[in-house]
Amino acid sequence: QARQALAEDLNRRFGTNYTADNFYLTAGAAGALCCALSALSCPGDTFITFAPYFPEYKVFVESARAELVTVPADIEDFQIDFAAFDQALTPNTKGVIINSPNNPTGVVYSEATIQKLAQVLTEKSKEYGHTIWLISDEPYRELAYGVEVPFLPEIYRDTVICYSYSKSLSLPGERIGYVYVPQKATDGKALYSAVAGAARAGGHVCAPSLWQKVIARCAHLRPDLKSYDRNRKALYEGLTRMGYECIPPQGAFYLFVRVPDGDDVAFSQRAKLEHDLLVVPSTAFHCPGFLRLSYCVSHDMILRSLPAFRAIREKYQ
Repeated sequence: QARQALAEDLNRRFGTNYTADNFYLTAGAAGALCCALSALSCPGDTFITFAPYFPEYKVFVESARAELVTVPADIEDFQIDFAAFDQALTPNTKGVIINSPNNPTGVVYSEATIQKLAQVLTEKSKEYGHTIWLISDEPYRELAYGVEVPFLPEIYRDTVICYSYSKSLSLPGERIGYVYVPQKATDGKALYSAVAGAARAGGHVCAPSLWQKVIARCAHLRPDLKSYDRNRKALYEGLTRMGYECIPPQGAFYLFVRVPDGDDVAFSQRAKLEHDLLVVPSTAFHCPGFLRLSYCVSHDMILRSLPAFRAIREKYQ
């Protein structure tokens, strides 16, 4: 019932003809990623991702007996640096992991970026004589502000989606999601079986039945973004007025802010010790020089944080 609801929802939204058999239910996106990576990888394989990225990707990939290769960030717009990406690709590349809307930047990959990525992967798959999979980590897909989030399986055939409802249904701590394997993907049925086998081998037998019942009823619902959007605008506009350089946030609930002197670790320590302000240094996301701020908090907390940011900024000046 839950998988059928997922298929019907995506079919309504994207004009597809998916069935329940395309979906393997998991305990959230982390479980989905672990299942997918374990199903795909063999010793000696590499997976590529783009900085800044969720640091647990490295743990997930290495647990699947593969190696994670990082492409440095394009810090102008945080789309993909395709020249650097081309250098990272080798015959050992089994897949590419992307996250859009992105944690930590809040950036959404544009249609042009995804189309070019699909073209490169198609060409390299032919050159290397094997499929290069696109693994899309999508817990923030429904959290976008006035921009379109491209639906990848309709652009690149060999896409695996790893999804979670913990963000779109505001269920922090409750984990339900899925791995989606397209029918038309290369050896799609075999990959689906491998995902299921990898899940069982990892001790994941069944996604929580209670939350399966929840998404069976709620798959068609979309989050109300008014509160997020209000916080997003207040934080972005407040900080830019003070002189901070911020990446315009298009999705998720994060703001990526450039540190005045480039030392994100020192800034975060000063913010915590001197102003009770909790921020995350971007060094944790393999892209030093920035801070990740989360605005999934009360609006009052956003407003109360601004004087602290101003005080810190004045010390740097």
